[in-house]
Amino acid sequence: MGNQKRTLHLNLFVASMGHHEAAWRHPSSNVEEIIDFSHLQRIAQKAEQAKLDSLFLADRYATSRKAVKYGAISGLEPLTLLSALAVVTKRIGLIATVSTSFNEPFNIARRFASLDHLSQGRAGWNIITSGTDGEAQNFNHDRIPDHHVRYERAHEFLDVTLKLWDSWEADALIADKATGIYADNSKVHELNHRGKHFAVRGPLNLSRSPQGRPLLVQAGSSEDGKAFAAQYAEAIFTAQQSLADAHAFYADVKARAAQHGRSPEQVIILPGICPIIGESEADAKEKEAQLHELTHPAYSLLQLSNRIGFDLSGYPLDGPLPELPATEKIAGHQSRTKLIRDLAEREQLTIRQLLLRLAGGRGHRTIAGTAKQVADELEAWFTQGAADGFNIMPQITNGGLDDFLDQVVPELQRRGLFRTEYTGKTLREHYGLEVPANQFAGSHQYQ
Repeated sequence: MGNQKRTLHLNLFVASMGHHEAAWRHPSSNVEEIIDFSHLQRIAQKAEQAKLDSLFLADRYATSRKAVKYGAISGLEPLTLLSALAVVTKRIGLIATVSTSFNEPFNIARRFASLDHLSQGRAGWNIITSGTDGEAQNFNHDRIPDHHVRYERAHEFLDVTLKLWDSWEADALIADKATGIYADNSKVHELNHRGKHFAVRGPLNLSRSPQGRPLLVQAGSSEDGKAFAAQYAEAIFTAQQSLADAHAFYADVKARAAQHGRSPEQVIILPGICPIIGESEADAKEKEAQLHELTHPAYSLLQLSNRIGFDLSGYPLDGPLPELPATEKIAGHQSRTKLIRDLAEREQLTIRQLLLRLAGGRGHRTIAGTAKQVADELEAWFTQGAADGFNIMPQITNGGLDDFLDQVVPELQRRGLFRTEYTGKTLREHYGLEVPANQFAGSHQYQ
C-alpha cells in the first residue's frame, strides 16, 4: 500500500430490530418489519450509501419454546436473504454465516460461488462450527460434538471447499462458438478427496468466482478458533471488552498468521461495538436505560445459560456468577464463556447486573455516548493496534442505525479514517485483500 494512509473498515452486523435483546419492544421498533424484505433492503441500501465495507448476517440452527416466549426470533436463512439483497445493492459486501457442522462442502461451495457470481464478487462466508445441543438435535445428533472434533471437521470442510472453488482455473471458461469449445477441460480439476469426514470427487459445476473465491471470515476466539483463524480467515469478527484485551488478541492472531507464512496485513480484525448515540452522554445513557427496562430477566437468564452451556436458573439473580467449568472443558462457546466469566469477576457483577451488561451486545463492547465519543473510541482502538476496523452492532436499528451512519461515519470521514467513496467493486477490494492464487494452476488434467 506504500505510503497511503491506513483507513479503517466498517461492517454492519444486520439485526432487523437491533442487537439489544429488548429492541423489539422499543416504541420505535415495528415488529412487523422483523422479516420484512423492504425494511432489510432499506438497511442494506443505507449502509451502502454510507460506503460501509460489508453487511453480515449471523445464523443459528435452533430455537426453543422457552426462547420464543420473550425473544423476537428472526430466522431468515442468510444466503437466501443476501441473494435477494444482491439484486438491490451494487457495491457493499455480503457476508453470510454457515456452519461446517451441519452441511456438506459441495453444497456450501456451490451456494457461495453462486452468490459471488450473482453479486459480481461481493460474497463472504462467516465460518462457524456451531456450539449447542439444541442445534445438534435438529441434525440427527443427540449432543454437539466436542470442541476439538468440530474444529477438526471444520479444517477438512474448508480444505475441500477451497479445492472446489479452485477446481476451475480463472481462464478455464472459453465459450468459443466457432470451435464449439466451452471450457478448457485441462484447467478444470477433480479433487478426488477422501478424508476422515468427507469424500468429494469434484469439480464444482460452476466456473471460478469473480473474486477468485468468496472472502473467508471467522468469529471464534478460543484456542482452536484462533488457530483456525490464523490459518484461513481473511477477516475476523471478535468480541473484547477493553482496549487491552483487544490489543492482546490483535497481536496474538497477527503473529499466528505470520507463523503460517501469511501477511498479517491480509488478516482484517474487526471487534464488535454496540453503540447508542445521544445528543449528550446523559441522553445516550438514558436511551440505554430505557432499553434495559424492557428486558425480561427470565429470557436474559435463558440466553446467558445457553451461551455459557451452564444452567443458571437455580442461582439467585442478586448473587455472584457461580464457578463455571474450566474453559477447555466447555463443549460449546469457549471464548465467549471466558469473556463473560472474566467480565463478571473483573467488575464484581451479580448475575442480574451481568444480564444487563450483556443485553446490548451478548458480550461485545457496548458504548453509550455522543457521536464524537463513539468516534474517539473507534479511533483509539484503531490507531493503538487493537483493530483494523469494526463490526458495527447498533443496539436498536430504527433510529440507532441512522444515528451511527449519519453522525459517526461522517465524523470518521472528517478525520480521514474512513473512505468517502468506494474505490473497488469486490468485497476483497474493499478490505484491501489480494485475489488468492489457484492451488491447481499448472497442474493440468487432460481428458
